[in-house]
Amino acid sequence: MNTSSTEIRYRILKILEQNPDLTQRQLAEKLGLSLGKCNYCLRELVKKGIVKIERFTSSSNKAGYLYVLTPHGIEQKAKITAAFLQRKMREYEELQR
Repeated sequence: MNTSSTEIRYRILKILEQNPDLTQRQLAEKLGLSLGKCNYCLRELVKKGIVKIERFTSSSNKAGYLYVLTPHGIEQKAKITAAFLQRKMREYEELQR
């Protein structure tokens, strides 16, 4: 997985953890991605068991969904965060040299 896709995955997980009731359109806007690319990324995260889609039953918008991080998704977010911090520390140390 390259840095760009890792960063997109991290940003999706971070946003969904804080706002699971966002629409795909709202999520795409926050990420600066096209709606199609956002949809594709979400479907891949669902396939991998990182995100689960649930019906939003208490809303007036009965077609709405919640995008919930699974326990595996929370674990993946933590791993991505740790890898990001390690990479930044290496970059900082190289700049110091």
